[in-house]
Amino acid sequence: MDRRTEIMTAAGRLFSEAGYHVTSMRDLARAVNLQGGSLYAHIASKEEILFEIVSHAADLFLAGAAAVPPDLPPAERVARLVEAHLAVIAREIGNATVFFHEWRFLSPERKAQIQERRDAYEAYFTRAIADGVETGVFRVEDPRLATLFVLSALNWTYQWYDPAGPIPPDEFARQYAAMVLGALGADGPLTPGPSPRVGEGRSTEHAGGAA
Repeated sequence: MDRRTEIMTAAGRLFSEAGYHVTSMRDLARAVNLQGGSLYAHIASKEEILFEIVSHAADLFLAGAAAVPPDLPPAERVARLVEAHLAVIAREIGNATVFFHEWRFLSPERKAQIQERRDAYEAYFTRAIADGVETGVFRVEDPRLATLFVLSALNWTYQWYDPAGPIPPDEFARQYAAMVLGALGADGPLTPGPSPRVGEGRSTEHAGGAA
């Protein structure tokens, strides 16, 4: 791992645990065994680090959505989008926490760049839900409102889901996708298996937003 990657990894952990504003450059330098001044040989500012972490997470979410074939039936497309979304959270839970909770501390210009990508990501869900409404698969009045509902439910999982806990990520995503489809009014019974209790060991101190 090169030094810049090491800095970004440490920053993602510190920002997700303590928050962007609470974490100082001195904290970050200490985490990677550098003198405070030496840190600036690798990065220009703390906000640059935040932007890179948030941008990386946005890339992962968008790549997951783009990999879902657009010609799939709407219900399957939504299920695949849900699974891809939760896979990113399970795999990169620290960076996902920063993406959902700390991105609002970016400068207006950088925040606008991220918002544009969040909107593009959201559109994948809205199109799939709208297609489902049009074909009679889903029973919701407003696909945009339904999208916000679904993403809010998905995004909150970073608060309490533990990928190393009793429900493996693949099974967790399967059950969540089934519940999302049920909430959208898809026909067919929901058949999630018996669910052990989840959420132990995850903090619920912070709040998340829709992607």
